[in-house]
Amino acid sequence: MGLLEYALIGGVLYGLFFGLVGIGLNLIFGVMRMINLAHGDLIMLGAFGAFWVYHLLGVSPMFGIPLEVIGFTIIGIPLYYLVVPRLLATRDPEMLSFILFFGLSQVIEASAVLGFGNNQRSVPGSTLGGGSVVIAGQSFPFAWVVAAGVSVVAILALYAYLYHSRFGYATRAIMANRDEAQTAGINVHRISAAAFVAGFCLAGLAGVFAPYMLGAIDPNMGVDLTTVSFAIVVIGSLGQPLGTVIGGLVYGIATMLMQTYLPSWSNLLPYVLLIAIVLVKPSGLLGRRVRYA
Repeated sequence: MGLLEYALIGGVLYGLFFGLVGIGLNLIFGVMRMINLAHGDLIMLGAFGAFWVYHLLGVSPMFGIPLEVIGFTIIGIPLYYLVVPRLLATRDPEMLSFILFFGLSQVIEASAVLGFGNNQRSVPGSTLGGGSVVIAGQSFPFAWVVAAGVSVVAILALYAYLYHSRFGYATRAIMANRDEAQTAGINVHRISAAAFVAGFCLAGLAGVFAPYMLGAIDPNMGVDLTTVSFAIVVIGSLGQPLGTVIGGLVYGIATMLMQTYLPSWSNLLPYVLLIAIVLVKPSGLLGRRVRYA
């Protein structure tokens, strides 16, 4: 029973973090109908940002969060206006976005290899506070609890933005129908740019805690993180950012159960979950069926 309790509680902590990992990807898709295949590489950059904040400045990576938000904002705004409006004006923006963001992913990964090397890096868990936390009689690293707590705060902040702010109402209108939102007078590019940058910043924030939750980081981790993020998004439902939280929890609990009882099979989990959800409920756990006339 002890192992099961550990797997379930650890899975919730793990899942909250992975909800944060995937939510930026789903936000960008929900607003622009584009899948950012460079999403995992952005998380990787956030992870290396946390690593260098600790090793160069000697402070907790938590102090690097404002720097990462500023950095990803500086990158995200010009990238949006340079790329996204042109993609949306094409006949097939979804397919072209696949190609473009795949290329961006390769550029980021290659640049990171050149800049950081191929060696794995790590950040001591003590940088977020030493010791462990006992929950229901089970002991968990304090860093896991901090990562889960920050993930909850970030998710609640996104919820407040989407459902309790004027920009949020406009964002959800664009998610529902971009053309109708533009007809109603909403500045779709300004709102979309804000969502695009928010997606980048959420990826960077997830990257800050990646060294603690994943154990080690390297420039090649982006592809796997993109795959996991996409699986989580599909589980929760594409186009519903908050559904990613459900997907993250499902993935986190399933991962901990697999690592506890069938560790040799745990690497297959994202693909198994993805196939299972697509076969059983293609619209995702929170998705609705669409009936065509």
